[in-house]
Amino acid sequence: MAYQILVVDDEKLIVKGIKFSLEQDGMEVTPAYDGEEALQYIKEKNFDLVVLDVMLPKMDGLQVCRETREFSQVPIIMVTAKGEDMDKIMGLEYGADDYITKPFNILELKARIKAILRRSVKKASAETEVKNALKARDLELAYDSRRVFVNGREVNLTAKEFDLLELLMENPGKVYSRDKLLDTIWGFDYPGDARTVDVHVRRLREKIEENPSEPKYIFTKWGVGYYFN
Repeated sequence: MAYQILVVDDEKLIVKGIKFSLEQDGMEVTPAYDGEEALQYIKEKNFDLVVLDVMLPKMDGLQVCRETREFSQVPIIMVTAKGEDMDKIMGLEYGADDYITKPFNILELKARIKAILRRSVKKASAETEVKNALKARDLELAYDSRRVFVNGREVNLTAKEFDLLELLMENPGKVYSRDKLLDTIWGFDYPGDARTVDVHVRRLREKIEENPSEPKYIFTKWGVGYYFN
């Protein structure tokens, strides 16, 4: 199956050149020309890698990278025309996997892309072998069967409750705002509001917590959101 690559740059000739070169190697390339379009594509499709320019209209590449890392670990190569160390450092701090400076040799870009894809394949294979369940004290979440157990007793969760618990358990200590949970679990275009998240958290606590009013798993960060302890 061909690798799916998202190439983001407001210079259409650059996108066209990268697209042509990668397609020669059997990859499938989706072009995007501004940050908002790129972020929407990332939410909608499962890309194997993103080539992301820093200087973009509507939303810059650093912000796209930062927001992407709140819901996806897709590999990202940042592209900067400035060549300034700060841009490179910021890109890596925001979650980028690599960077390249314009003007670049297309062969170097392709080499970096292939190297990251090889690492991603190995990592995915290793995770597939061990990622059968998540456990935290008396709580166990089974991936394949989408079942949850507390003290060995199965609790029945709705699909959204399971997705919510899975996200929080996979990122212990990370505080998610209600809006971010809404976008990640329910989708960017979901017409509901943040109260939907509160209702699902309350129901989830009633099912997995011994005392929902004094939770030991899902905590509230007042004024911010929720996190898993």
